Amino acid sequence: TIGSKSFSDKVVKHVIGMKEESEKIREQIQNIL
Repeated sequence: TIGSKSFSDKVVKHVIGMKEESEKIREQIQNIL
């Protein structure tokens, strides 16, 4: 259904956002070390 597709799109965007945030945090930790 259309509703489930828009929901899955939101989940995908959220997961991608989490990945980008974790990569930023990892870079910051490496800079500190």
